[in-house]
Amino acid sequence: MKKIGVFTSGGDAPGMNACIRAVVRSAAYHQVEVVGIKRGYQGMIDDEFMPLQKSDVANIIQHGGTMLKTARSKDFMTFEGRQKAYNNIVKHGIEGLVCIGGNGTYTGAGLFYQEFGIPSIGAPGTIDNDLYGTDFTIGFDTAVNTALDAIDKIRDTADAHNRVFFIEVMGRDSGFIALNSGISGGAEGILLPEVMNDFETLKLHFSNDQRRAKEFSIIIVAEGETEGNTYQLAEKFKENFPECDLRVTVLGHVQRGGRPTANDRILASFLGNAAVEQLIAGKTNLCVGMVNHKLALVTYKEAIESKKTIDASLWHLSQVLSY
Repeated sequence: MKKIGVFTSGGDAPGMNACIRAVVRSAAYHQVEVVGIKRGYQGMIDDEFMPLQKSDVANIIQHGGTMLKTARSKDFMTFEGRQKAYNNIVKHGIEGLVCIGGNGTYTGAGLFYQEFGIPSIGAPGTIDNDLYGTDFTIGFDTAVNTALDAIDKIRDTADAHNRVFFIEVMGRDSGFIALNSGISGGAEGILLPEVMNDFETLKLHFSNDQRRAKEFSIIIVAEGETEGNTYQLAEKFKENFPECDLRVTVLGHVQRGGRPTANDRILASFLGNAAVEQLIAGKTNLCVGMVNHKLALVTYKEAIESKKTIDASLWHLSQVLSY
């Protein structure tokens, strides 16, 4: 393999630049050319290709976002769109792809290989940490620390005014950010899409006479919470505890940006290098991950279809610490 392409797709995540850098540096080490594809699959269709040398990725490891930009592509969902993408891949002499992204990215890469035979290796770039086959995804650690910083600041004003704050963090279908930021932020309640009847549990906790008396509280809600959105849950809580002075804060996309943490830079670098080496070794339709600090490989199908569950011991810990 003499030339590979790299792109980022779907939602951005801190550490994507570190992964791109590792792909380019690793390819150079193995004497393989790299072409960057801007705006993911849409850029592949629109012929937005650029050669990447080692100097092109200097001084990007500390930046959030992605130098290659990212997008979601409706055109790539059609066969005609994928045909255009394939024609451009062939035109630029690309023999394999490193795909940095989440479920949608992996789905597209698998379909692309099935229809046109373009080999690819996926690297898990999503703050949600919901991809099977890796302990952590690129961007998750930074997102948790960004949320934690906000929680610490809100805690100050909650304390000053004796208020209950419902704080919504990202996690459309998963509660990883909520659980980790909730425990580290000293939350008294955490609401996750993976846990049934967690609002009832929260009500029982606040009604418990044995509960430690507190003048303010922090409650973390994952955006994918199945019992209602954060504003609805806060309203229900107010109905049950009318004496509480209650506020809602939605952290939103602030969690996607910012300088990646050391953990995310190291993880992204490890996975970028692994993706290149797997591609050069002739592997395809696999995702690189890190499990117990070692390289792990799963198929696209496994990564997409297998359910990654929250750590039951961490959930138990959150209940114990909030008692």
